[in-house]
Amino acid sequence: MEKLDLIDIKILAELQRNGRITNAALADVVGLSPSSCLQRLKRLENSGLISGYSANLVISKLAESITVFTEVTLSDHRPTDFSKFENGIARFTEVTECHLVSGGYDYLLKFACRSVASYQQTMELVLEASIGIEKYFSYIVIKSPITGRAPPLEKLIRP
Repeated sequence: MEKLDLIDIKILAELQRNGRITNAALADVVGLSPSSCLQRLKRLENSGLISGYSANLVISKLAESITVFTEVTLSDHRPTDFSKFENGIARFTEVTECHLVSGGYDYLLKFACRSVASYQQTMELVLEASIGIEKYFSYIVIKSPITGRAPPLEKLIRP
């Protein structure tokens, strides 16, 4: 991993807060000239630390939907079983996150679906895909008081 200094961390943290910030405003926030800031920004992008820029949408204003977290336990635990599952589950666009975890199950999935019925239909298709699922448990989200929070870079990265 590339060595970052405090200014790099400030640039990344500010971009997490405001991905639409202009280079001039970003330079002002981090205390650089616009040309120096742009050089650093391009270096950070080229290094792969910045994977892209996007808009955070308020889905509830666009459509009725539910979020479901699903614990998945695989039938077998060989490296090929994990690959088969990961490649198979990636085909389902309703899966917005997939995490291999330690503990009492293997994966934690996050689904975005229209309804409980559509989630169940999706799970039936997932099971029919024969990607190695032994069992799963579903948790329907009632309320999400914190979502999409960016990690606190200043606390995670040491320059």
